[in-house]
Amino acid sequence: MIPYPAASMATSLKTVLLFGQPGVGKGTQGAILGSVPGFVHLATGDMFRGLDHESQLGQEFLKYSTQGLLVPDELTVKLWRQYVQGLIDTNKYRPDTDLLVLDGIPRSAAQAGMIDEYIDVLRIVHLICTDTEALILRMKKRAKHSNRPDDADEDVIRRRIQVYHEETSPVLDFYDDTLTSEVDAVGLPGEILMNVLNAIVPAARDKIGNPFG
Repeated sequence: MIPYPAASMATSLKTVLLFGQPGVGKGTQGAILGSVPGFVHLATGDMFRGLDHESQLGQEFLKYSTQGLLVPDELTVKLWRQYVQGLIDTNKYRPDTDLLVLDGIPRSAAQAGMIDEYIDVLRIVHLICTDTEALILRMKKRAKHSNRPDDADEDVIRRRIQVYHEETSPVLDFYDDTLTSEVDAVGLPGEILMNVLNAIVPAARDKIGNPFG
C-alpha cells in the first residue's frame, strides 16, 4: 500500500485532460505544453515507468503494463495523489497560478469519480486518430526510440487499444459534453499544438487569468 502524503493535497486543481487512444500523441503534446510557463504536465505513464522495477510497486506496474492492461484504479489514484503532492511540496507545481495538464488519468470511469473532488476540469482535449494501424506503427517506432518495451509487442499494443475502447473511452461520459474539444491528431506537431492551445487557453484565461504568467 502507498501511504498518503503527510500534508493534504490542495483541492479543485485547475486541470486540462489530454484524452485519446494509445499512440495518439498525448505525451508529445503534453511535454510541449509542460515547457510553457504556467502549464505543468503530469503523464501517469511516465510516473509509473519512473518506478524502480525492482521495487514492489515497480513489479506491480510491470505485471499489468506488459499485458496491455490498466493498473488498478486504487493503486493509480494513490500514486497520483502522492506524486502531485510531491510536485507541490517541491514548488514544481503551484496550484494557485499553474494549470495542471493530465495525460493518462483518469483512464476509467471509476478513476474519474475518485479524483473528481481534487480537480476542476476546465477543458478536455480529445485527440482523434481513426487509423488504428497508423497508431500501432507509431507506437512500435516509439518503443525503439524511447526505450519503452511495453510498446514493442504488437499483441500488447492491440490489447491496449481494445482496453481503451472498453474501459477508457467511457470516461468522456463522466464529464459535460461542453468541456470536450476534439483535435485532429494527424499532422505536424506544431499544427496540432496550435489547435490544442486554441482549445485550452480561452478556458484557462476565464478561470485562472493569463496562464503564461
